[in-house]
Order: sequence, then structure tokens, then C-alpha cells
Amino acid sequence: MELTRINKYLSAVGVCSRREADRLIEEGRVTVNGQPATTGMQVSDRDNIVVNGKPLTKKKSNVKPILLMFYKPRGIVCTAEKREKDNVIDYIKYPQRIYPIGRLDKTSEGLLLLTNQGDLANEIMRAANEHEKEYVVTIDAPVTEDFLKKMQAGVDLGDVVTRPCTAFQSGESTFHMILTQGINRQIRRMCESEGYHVRRLKRIRIMNLEIGKMRVGEVREVPDTAARQLYAMIKGGKDPQRTKSRTRN
Repeated sequence: MELTRINKYLSAVGVCSRREADRLIEEGRVTVNGQPATTGMQVSDRDNIVVNGKPLTKKKSNVKPILLMFYKPRGIVCTAEKREKDNVIDYIKYPQRIYPIGRLDKTSEGLLLLTNQGDLANEIMRAANEHEKEYVVTIDAPVTEDFLKKMQAGVDLGDVVTRPCTAFQSGESTFHMILTQGINRQIRRMCESEGYHVRRLKRIRIMNLEIGKMRVGEVREVPDTAARQLYAMIKGGKDPQRTKSRTRN
């Protein structure tokens, strides 16, 4: 009988990410064999696990991997919590249990990945892996060379200094940013620190996956070839700027 840490188990069977599992456990919303779950406890397929009042019915061996690309509209919240109004799960209405990989602000739009693969979600979200995410940003004033240099060099946000990044102008008030970290509201805070306000923020790429010609609200399965490239990047630590291997849709 194989034992697994409960947060890893819940992630593996497609309930949520490990981080989200820890939060649910802390809030007392997970039980194991009728008793409240505790952080770090070991469980197996034989245990009766209940999350938010619903028993788990899927076993690891029966879970088919799911990886989706979604063009998130503005106003949709990146959470699997159905008690949250305008959550992404209710919007998509996918027939299997999935959850978002990372977050995209409610007021932002663009590419969001969803999966039932906990290990994949954790690898992509782990900041130490430095996986690239690319954004198109529109601000309330003309983009200047000095502004771009400050964005590229890293910005002191008070509680953290952002990593050096790639930034280049693409319009009078529009520029691209390629980040390798996921600080909450990072781009908005970086711009605000220089006296600018973000009018529109759109994520167009996560590693090798690009939003391309997807329509707002559209959901697509990640093609097998692109998924294999993504897994290889995670294992090898290489991202699209280095490998030049991107997938447009």
C-alpha cells in the first residue's frame, strides 16, 4: 500500500494544487476516514477522503491527464472555489475536475492553463524554475526608453525587488514584458512605482504555449506535441527564448 502526503495526493487526483490543498486542510474542509485531516499526514487509495463534503471517487490510476489553454476574459477570477463569484470553473463548465495553474488578475486577460495534474501545476508555478510568461501591457502615457530600462533592471516594490526581465516597446503606449517570477500584481505594481497606470494587461505566452489567434473565452486542449515540449522544458529547465520552440494557436 503506497502512502502519499495528503496535499500531493489531492493534487495527483485532480482536486487542486498542493498549495490549495494545504489551505483547505487548514480551514478544516478535508476529512480522512471521518477525522479532520492534518497538514503532512500520509494517505492512500484505501482511505475515505472527503473534500468540501464530497467524497473522492477517482483513484490515481483512473485519472486521465488534462491540460487546457484558456483565453481568460477580464472579470473572471482564477480560482476553483465555486463559492467565489465569476470563478473560472463555472465559466468554462468543463466536464472533468480541473483547476487553474497559477493566477491572472481579475482585471487582466489572456492565456491561462488549467489541468488535473498536480505535479505539472507545481512545477510551472514554482518561482525557482524561472519559467517565462509574456505579457502585452498598455499604460496611460507614452512608453519611454528610460521607463523600459527601469523595468528591465528590476524594480524595488518595497517588500521585494523584481528580477531583471525583458521589456520592449510595441506601440506608443504599449510594451511587452517577459517575466520569470509570479509576484502578486507584479506588472501593475512595477508600473505604479514609476508613476504609470496599467490600462490593459494581456498574457500572451506561458513557456512554449502562445495565445495566438484564440478568441476571448475560448478553451482548447494543448496538442500532444506542444505538451511534450512543455514537459521537456520543465525537466530540462529550458524556456522558449533559449530553445526557440513555441506553439502558436
